[in-house]
Amino acid sequence: QVRLVESGGGLVQAGGSLTLSCAASGSIFRIDVMGWYRQPPGNKRELVSTITNGVSTNYADSVKGRFTISIDNAKNTVYLQMNSLKPEDTAVYYCTLAYLDYAGRTNTLWGQGTQVAVSS
Repeated sequence: QVRLVESGGGLVQAGGSLTLSCAASGSIFRIDVMGWYRQPPGNKRELVSTITNGVSTNYADSVKGRFTISIDNAKNTVYLQMNSLKPEDTAVYYCTLAYLDYAGRTNTLWGQGTQVAVSS
């Protein structure tokens, strides 16, 4: 069974920084995509950033230049470095994983979410 363990959320003042991490474990043959979505209070879940094949990155316009996604392939862990945080970054952040298992099937998994709160 594949699991995602998220960490790094918390409360920070505007202008501050946080780093989220998400570690995948279990029967993973190949990681295709790892990334982060977020759900602000009262809003729908939205894309923050993804990294594909360990190389190609994608960012929401609202976080470009402030957030950086990276992956440690040896640890199957994705990180989201968040700088210059704004109150509008307040949300529950969800890790996502798209992977190929040893049976050749593509799977998608979501983490349980970690809260990020930015005070003004």
